[in-house]
Amino acid sequence: MYPVEKVAVPDSFLPEHPFDEGDHFVRDEQLAPFPRTPHMVQVHRREYYAIISHMDAQIGRIFDALEKSGKAKNTYVIMTADHGLAVGEHGLLGKQNTYECSMRIPCIIAGPGILAGRRVDELVYQHSMFATTCELSGMKKPNHVEFPSLAPLLKGGNEPVHDAIFGYYKHFQRSIRTKTHKLILYPEVKRVQLYDMVNDPYEVHDLSADPAMEAKKKELYALLKEHQKQLKDKLNLDEKMAGLI
Repeated sequence: MYPVEKVAVPDSFLPEHPFDEGDHFVRDEQLAPFPRTPHMVQVHRREYYAIISHMDAQIGRIFDALEKSGKAKNTYVIMTADHGLAVGEHGLLGKQNTYECSMRIPCIIAGPGILAGRRVDELVYQHSMFATTCELSGMKKPNHVEFPSLAPLLKGGNEPVHDAIFGYYKHFQRSIRTKTHKLILYPEVKRVQLYDMVNDPYEVHDLSADPAMEAKKKELYALLKEHQKQLKDKLNLDEKMAGLI
């Protein structure tokens, strides 16, 4: 289905990530040698697309069975996953990064009262699935569940759920992503990246050294620390990133 020569190489392709992002040679990154080549990335992406096609066929079987059971109109189907994969973006193959390719997840929900084909462009966490399924099924959300339900968005609402999304990978990376920008910090190697997510969705142009973006960088850093406090993340970024922001 996916001839190698017809598979596109991503805009953010690199032979190798420009610095050690933390787990530079972790499990996923050992699936192919360095430097990465366009052909190697095409092969990996071909396999990735094939896996998605296989999964799509199996989901189709579920829908077919629901139709035959007569319960399709009274059933919610939620398709999600825990992360994405780089598969050649930024010189990486795996998920151990906070670029969009790994942070973004599928979140597709179908069922009674949900308008088919509608796309909701809001920042959400997968953690909200618990509260969402409770509300959709008419059950009370347990008190210990802190994340909000997404049911209002599914039923036509457009009120933002979060002002930003917090990213965390071990002690190697922290990030904050709003609708317009993303700041990524690498405390162990003292590196900073800043991306304009509106005009540069594939995170190709790092703006962290641009003097015109200094205020935005400080604004996002302050927001990141607010989220750290809310989520009880004890990594001391002021100490680790001293002099960089």
